[in-house]
Amino acid sequence: MVQSGAIWRKSTRSSGNSGDCVEVADNLPGLVGVRDSKDPSGPALVVTPAAWRAFVTFVTRH
Repeated sequence: MVQSGAIWRKSTRSSGNSGDCVEVADNLPGLVGVRDSKDPSGPALVVTPAAWRAFVTFVTRH
């Protein structure tokens, strides 16, 4: 479970009209949380900052 101190923000790549939004919490020490904005109380993926950077780099290059 992502810590209660998570500050969630919507991805700038998320669609504005269809509701397909990814939220990221990158303010947690040593963790990055990712969740579906349509289900904020649902599960969140938690990864290391290095793994998140690698993912973002891969996605932006492809």
